[in-house]
Parts: sequence; structure tokens; C-alpha cells
Amino acid sequence: MLDVGRETAETLARLLREHRDRLGTRKNTRALGVFKQGILVLRWFVDGTRLAQLARDSRISVPTAYRYLHEGLTVLADHAPDLATALERAAAAGYTHLNLDGTVIRTDRVAAPGPNGADLWWSGKHKHHGGNVQVISAPDGWPLWVSPVRPGREHDTTCARTHGLIGALNRLAATLDIPTLTDLGYENAGDGFRHPVKKPQGGELDLEQQTFNKVIRGIHGVAERANALLKVTFKALRRVSLDPGSITRIARAALVLLQMEHGRTT
Repeated sequence: MLDVGRETAETLARLLREHRDRLGTRKNTRALGVFKQGILVLRWFVDGTRLAQLARDSRISVPTAYRYLHEGLTVLADHAPDLATALERAAAAGYTHLNLDGTVIRTDRVAAPGPNGADLWWSGKHKHHGGNVQVISAPDGWPLWVSPVRPGREHDTTCARTHGLIGALNRLAATLDIPTLTDLGYENAGDGFRHPVKKPQGGELDLEQQTFNKVIRGIHGVAERANALLKVTFKALRRVSLDPGSITRIARAALVLLQMEHGRTT
């Protein structure tokens, strides 16, 4: 039994129906109806069921199962909030701060050459191939926005700059006094960011700095909940066997499903 509510399955089916209507798909011309297609997508996401098994269970070909899955991913991902919308919602919710954290989603695809011959998708920090996704979360760790994927070799600050996060979050802090809490991976990102003080080389932190670090780490620690919610809820996010570039759609679709299941966007 799928660990999702029927309302989520029915909402996904409605989105798929609307998508088919926009395409002008005629009735009874698809191998699966929208509800069964939605169940296929949910089984892949939640249980990590392989496409070959999904195809057998649905009595369709594997290529057709792939098409249905990718169509479902696109429909869901298209409903994920963009950065501006997510920040507007956060401000409207009256949040005192936001959290930003990066997560590397593992992939088993072959290596690809990057700058200076380095392995583009290899994460030196995590010691495996994967794609870096930036996650903005509410003060309680609820995920609000996920970024497009970047190669696993890139540092969090580099990824954040590429997505325009540094500028957007600094402006949010300057105009609405909503800072963003991070770890030391975002050091020197700007005045709108709050992160622990780095221990000086050959020196020690004073008592005030140590106290500040404890407070920041304690408050920001809940940011790990956002990544955990996504990865624990959806087995598909624990290891992606599709093209690494597809992680963007998968992560955005997972965010929409999570918010749909819990009825919460902020």
C-alpha cells in the first residue's frame, strides 16, 4: 500500500487530466487513465519501484512507462514555486528568518569530464556522484523551495550564486529584515546571511563567538529536516538512475508532492 493519502493521488490525477486536456488528448486513446498514471508516478517516487515492474503491473511497455513517468514529473514540477514566489510567501507568513542548506542527491550515472579534467558530478565531500540542490526552508525546517541541480563537485556558495540566491536573500534581509541562516559553506555570502564564526587559523574563538555559534547551529540545525523530509519521504531522491539533469524536475516534483500531501506551502 502506498504511504500517501488518496487525496494526493486524486489531486495528481486532476493535474494530469488538465494536462491532457491542454494537449487535446482524446478520451480512451491512452493505455492508462489519469488516476492509474498518477499511481505509477507515486509508486516510483515513494517506493522507488523500478520502471520495468511498474510496466508489468500496468500491462504497458517499458518505453510507455518511461513516457508516463516523465510526463508526470513535468506536470508536478511545473507547479513548484519559483524563487520570487517562495520568498513572497515566506515574507507574508511573517517568518523571522529562513534556512538555506545544500544537499547532494546521489546518482549512479557515468562520470562526465569537467574543468581541468575533473569529474563534473563527483562530490569530493560526499565521496560519490551526485547533483547539488539548494533548499530554502522555513524556521521549523519545512521546505519552501528547491533549486535546479548543479554538478556535485560545485560548492554550496557557487551553486547559490548561480541560482541568484545570494542577491535575492541579501535583498530580503536588507528590505524586510529576514536573514538567512546557513552553515560555514556559505561564508562571505553577504550581510543577509548568518552562519557560525570560523575558528581563526592558529587561534581560538572567544566566549562571545562560541556562544553565537551555539545559537546559530541550534536554530539552523532544523534545516536538516527539510532535506530529510524530501529524501525519507521519497525513495526516488536517495539515488537517481536517470540523467543527472533530470534531478531538477525530480526535486521540484517531490517538493510539490510533499506540500500536496501535507496541505502546506509555507
